[in-house]
Amino acid sequence: MGVTSRPEKRIWQHKRHETRGFTSKYDVDRLLYWESYDDIRKALDREKQLKGWRREKKIALIKSVNPQWLDLSRSWFEAMLPSRGRDASTPSFGRKTPEQLRSA
Repeated sequence: MGVTSRPEKRIWQHKRHETRGFTSKYDVDRLLYWESYDDIRKALDREKQLKGWRREKKIALIKSVNPQWLDLSRSWFEAMLPSRGRDASTPSFGRKTPEQLRSA
């Protein structure tokens, strides 16, 4: 949970575990829920409110808008992230596939 003016950058950092904390410690990398605010004070107030909630209430909020717990940011980085079912023929993170190299 957090406030940022650059959500794509923040999510990318979490997916790559570039910062220490909850997401890297527990290998969390899916965006399940988010809200957008035009006023930073309202965003910070909402963040404090959500952080004060019990886990069950947070889960209910996520399920109300994302019942399948889909990664809402997955399409932002599909070409850059490995699939969950990676095998030896799938390129490692950051490496281009032969198709990507040919089209470059």
